[in-house]
Amino acid sequence: MAEQGSNRVLIGVLGILLGGLGIHRFMLGDTTGGLIRIAISVFTCGMGGIIGFIEGIIYLTKSDEEFHQTYEVEKKAWF
Repeated sequence: MAEQGSNRVLIGVLGILLGGLGIHRFMLGDTTGGLIRIAISVFTCGMGGIIGFIEGIIYLTKSDEEFHQTYEVEKKAWF
C-alpha cells in the first residue's frame, strides 16, 4: 500500500508541475494520453497544461485505493 501512495503523490505533483508535458500520464503507462497532452500544450502555446494541473489535484484528493483502482487498474484516461 505504501508504494501505491507514493506513486499517487509523485504522479499528482508531476501533473501539477509538468502537466503540459504529460509526464504524469507516461508514468501511469498511458503513452497515448501523454502524447495527446504534449500536442494540446503545443497547439495552445502551453495553456493546455491546465489539464495536467487539474488532473494532479484530482490525483492528490483521491485515496490510495481509489487512485490505484481508477488509474492503474481501470486505466481511466481523462480526469
